Parts: sequence; C-alpha cells; structure tokens
Amino acid sequence: MNAKLSILFYAKRAKTTNDGLIPIYIRVTVNGERVELSTKRYTLPEKWSVEGSCMKGTSAEAKATNSYLDALKAKVYDYQQQLIREDELVNAENMRNKILGVEKRGHMLIGIFQQHNDEIKALIGKDYALGTLTRYETSLKHTVNFIKWKYKISDIDIRKIDHEFITSYEFYLKSVCNCCQNTTSKYIKNFGKIIRICMANGWLEKNPFLNHKSKIVEVERTFLCMEEIETMLQKNYTSERLNQVKDIFLFSCFTGLAYADVKKLSRKNIGFGVDGEKWIFINRTKTDTRSNIPILPIANYILEKYQDHPQVVNQDKLLPILSNQKMNCYLKEIADTCQIDKPLTFHIARHTFATTVTLSNGVPIESVSKMLGHKNLKTTQHYAKILDLKVSNDMQILKEKFGNLSISNSKKLAI
Repeated sequence: MNAKLSILFYAKRAKTTNDGLIPIYIRVTVNGERVELSTKRYTLPEKWSVEGSCMKGTSAEAKATNSYLDALKAKVYDYQQQLIREDELVNAENMRNKILGVEKRGHMLIGIFQQHNDEIKALIGKDYALGTLTRYETSLKHTVNFIKWKYKISDIDIRKIDHEFITSYEFYLKSVCNCCQNTTSKYIKNFGKIIRICMANGWLEKNPFLNHKSKIVEVERTFLCMEEIETMLQKNYTSERLNQVKDIFLFSCFTGLAYADVKKLSRKNIGFGVDGEKWIFINRTKTDTRSNIPILPIANYILEKYQDHPQVVNQDKLLPILSNQKMNCYLKEIADTCQIDKPLTFHIARHTFATTVTLSNGVPIESVSKMLGHKNLKTTQHYAKILDLKVSNDMQILKEKFGNLSISNSKKLAI
C-alpha cells in the first residue's frame, strides 16, 4: 500500500530569536505520523506567508529562501522513492533519517549470531552444555566464511537473507566444506534457529526457510554383537591403561551412558531403585533429560574394581576416565587385538547397550528409551530397525506354530 505523504513549511513563532527572527520548519506527515525539523532558515514574522507556506515578496532574500524550500521539498519526495527502491518502509522514522542524513543500519546477521552464542556461553552449566556452544561456534564460523565466499563481505543485513541464500549456503557446506548430508543439515538447522530469533523480533517479514526442506539420511549405527563383547570381557592386557579403557567402555555397554555422562558420574548418582537394587540416576549432559538405569552385575563389578583408584577418590568420580580423544585412540588398539573389524569409538558402547544388551534380550523399547534418556521414542526405534536377530527371534514363535502345516492343509489356514 502506498504511503500518504504531505509536506508543509511553517514559521515557529514560539522560538523567536533575540533578533526578532523566527525559524522556518518543515513538517512531513506520513500516514498520519509527523516529522518536524528545522530548515536552518529564518525570517521576520511579517515576511512570512502562512497561507503560501513561503516568504512574501520578490526580494533577493525571499527568492533565495523560497528556492531553498522548494529544493528541500523535492528532496523529500526523492527520499520517498529511495525508500521504495531500497524496499524500506515509508514511515515517519525512516523519512526523518533520510532528511537528517542518518544511515539506518539494519540488523546484521553475524552480530545476531554472535550475540546468540554469547548468551549460550553465559548459561553453560545452567541451560546449555559446553558441546552446544561448540556446535554453534562452528556453525557461526561456517556462516562467516560462506558470506565472504559468496558475497565478499564480512556481514550481511538480515533482510537480505532469502531462499536463495539458504540453498547457496547448503551448496557451500557440501562442496567447499566437504560436509556430508547429515552434517550439512545440522548446520542449516543451527542457522535456522537464528532466523527464528529474527522472525520473533520482527526483523524479518518473510521466513527464508519457507518451502525449504533439509533431508536427513538415515545412517546405520555400528554396535558390538555378544561374541565381540565376550571377547573383550575375556581380554586382559599387560598395560594398565588399556585395561582401564576396556573396562570403562564395557561399563558403558552395560549402562548405555554416553562419554560425557560417564565422565561426570559421582557417588551422588548412585541410589536404590524401586526394586531395592542399586541404580544410576543422572540427567543427560546432552539433553538434560533424566536417565534411571538399574546397574547390571558386570557394570557393578567395574565400579567396585576402581573404587579405590586415586583419580576416583581424589576427584569424587566413579571411574578414572581419560579424555574422549585418548579413549577412542586406545579403543582402536583394543579393536585390533580383539579382532573386531569395526570403527570402535566410545559412543558405540551406547549403541551396543541399546541393541545387543537390551532390545535383543527382550527388554521393551519403552524401557530402553527411558534408560537412554531419549525424549522421543522414534529415536530409540532407529535401533530396533537394525536388529535382524530380534526379528529372527520374534518370528521363531510363528515358525513353531506353523511348522506342522502341510501343503494339503494350507487352504484351511485363515490369512
């Protein structure tokens, strides 16, 4: 809709100078909103025409002043057209800025992104985990590099973000950064949160993610089978460090705890459950959801084995865990010695608990989801999809039921 704009010049008698001169003001009205500014020109009261909004007469002074006012009026109309061309709102505030020569700086993407990350950093340990901050900092770095790569600038007005920006960013992550589909989707998802902040604040009128869909490719999760677990259980190393890493990995296999949760385990996380047995009670580091896990005998044995370890005693921990990087490094050596032909990492222990230890042994998926601390049952269902052994066991009942049927009797079978 076109803005209704009107311009009026008037003499402001209330601000008469000591010399008896009155200042000439310009009043710009846009859709009922007024902007009143001084023209920096003065005149005597008797020389001002209220009806004509100009100076009276044909004197050189009158001609010069009126010519200046006409030029200023023409500029105001030019400013109106500039705002339209720049896709800015034609309102009183923007007209004021144009007349005064004040360049309005829009909300800039990188500044908003950095403020978001700063707020997360201030809430580490309260509302957010350190890993969340690391993820958004990496996402911000990719965003900065993309803008430099695509637009040759260091920052961009949030109003310039459109559907083409999103698709180009996605292409950049895949081609230049060599990110896989799922990693790309995660970075785009992080970027989407910044866009939602802008939308909520009214800085963006249209969501650039409209009609955009970032797909996730389902990845088959690696886990250990029971034979591989038993091989590790029986393996004993001359190196104390390798035995320690092996034991803590197996502890995770029988509790389903991720590295960050095993690392922060302390005595306060051990209590007695509804069955009177020892349980682990912990809030997941990643999602802050509650995980209540009965302690299986093997896991309890490992806890007792290390209860007098100096690191456990001095730091009030349950296990002497190394850094995640070192754990994974040692696990590769353990995989080689145990002849496990899988890319063994600490997180595989969590997958193993979900599949081989629980679901494969008939533990209901709802119970597994609860112990893993999943917010959504669909997350746990990903593990159930890959269990051919579980399918085989479930179908064994049908095999026994229909095992005695012959071809001649098959017509009697109700399908």
